[in-house]
Amino acid sequence: MAATISPAILYDDAKAAIRLLTEAFGFSEQAVYEDENGQVMHAELAYGDGMVMLGSRGREGIFARAMAGGGPTGIYVVVQDTDAHHRRAVEHGVEILMPPTDQDYGSRDYMARDAEGNIWTFGTYAPGASA
Repeated sequence: MAATISPAILYDDAKAAIRLLTEAFGFSEQAVYEDENGQVMHAELAYGDGMVMLGSRGREGIFARAMAGGGPTGIYVVVQDTDAHHRRAVEHGVEILMPPTDQDYGSRDYMARDAEGNIWTFGTYAPGASA
């Protein structure tokens, strides 16, 4: 089943974001569409049964105008092994804001910031799993 919710983020350097998400965070590249100048128009990166869509800032269109000047966003990703995922991110030089930490609600999470200020939290808490 395809993901039913997919956050969309615009980056100044979408190609660098794709490298970070695939190499440091383990996302897999599903699709990348570039214009004739090599600017990323739309990309889809998957992790488990979730997906994030991203593209380059400064394009034309309603979405680009609505997102213009938008600040960083926060995204939570469920992982099986928080510590192993964290080690991979550290090996790729990712800025870690919080090391793997056991939470009161039973999750083990860590928090990182990408090069453009977006906050990525990875942990074992699966929202809605107990519903």
